[in-house]
Amino acid sequence: MRVTRESLIRIAKETAQERAYNDSGIIAAYLTGSLVSNEVEPMLGGVTDIDIIFVHGGEPKHRREFVKLTPDFHLDISHRAKAEFKRPRELRVDPWLGWEMYDPQLLYEREKFFEFVQAGLRAGFEFNAPAPALQRSRSLLAHGRQIWRDLLEIGDTVTPKDVAKYMKSLYHAVNAVAELSGPPLQERRLMLEFAPRAEAAKRPGMDAALVGLMGASSLDASRISAWVPDWKLAFEAASESSRVDARVNPLRLNYYEKAIRAMLESDHPRTALWPLLHTWTLAVDVLPDHALNAWHSACGHLGLTTIGIEEHVSGLDHFLDEVEALLDDLAAQNGLETSTSI
Repeated sequence: MRVTRESLIRIAKETAQERAYNDSGIIAAYLTGSLVSNEVEPMLGGVTDIDIIFVHGGEPKHRREFVKLTPDFHLDISHRAKAEFKRPRELRVDPWLGWEMYDPQLLYEREKFFEFVQAGLRAGFEFNAPAPALQRSRSLLAHGRQIWRDLLEIGDTVTPKDVAKYMKSLYHAVNAVAELSGPPLQERRLMLEFAPRAEAAKRPGMDAALVGLMGASSLDASRISAWVPDWKLAFEAASESSRVDARVNPLRLNYYEKAIRAMLESDHPRTALWPLLHTWTLAVDVLPDHALNAWHSACGHLGLTTIGIEEHVSGLDHFLDEVEALLDDLAAQNGLETSTSI
């Protein structure tokens, strides 16, 4: 079967209609993610997912699920409560839900849900005007800084939880820059798509800083490729655990692996590092100690072990400061209040 953006959108519509028919609690459904944007090629390594959001009148029974379509395509379904949208004007400064609701593709609605939410979201001023854009970015930066503070308590041994916190803080800092010119970057494409966002913010050097903070400045494709088999073993083992993060799901193995291999074969192979290390770290967090050896070895090459982690945390501190300075510069240029130190 030839899979296209159009055929995947058709599947999304059919899924929304079928679910709503069988569940009267669903009041709306919309499509988000790369399939919605004409500026992004949804296929990465020939694989993508279909991001559908169902809005329920009450509290949904579960928040996220994955549904297999083929080995290379699956539904990534999130469930939200109507109450999350009761103050549409506040969504303007929500760095996640604001973008999600700004321009999704409507799949289904049982009542005038979208008309109400988007009227409030877009009323009064532009969603991407300097004031709300800066507020969204500052929210992300504050979250990144808060997580960074936890890293100051790292003990003698660097654990998967420590590395996950480090990456989460960096993820928020990167998106504080990225959101100045578009929606937040998702984890599979983070290093792949950050360069043009940094360029748009007139801070092109931040892309190289991201690579450095990942310990990848001198890393070549062969080294990352050598880690893929051990990453895959850990992913498969962890996906059987009920304690693992939802993203480490057997239906998502091809979604990550084929994207990683495609990036490794591209002109920018180091962009594969983020999805590989992130999901590997989430996976080994629920595995026994003996299964961490290959992950520890990879982290050693990246400087994310006891030897090197202090320098990385210090570098992250500097990066967060640089993002704060960028936001203050933009605020001053637009006659807005600058921040106090976060």
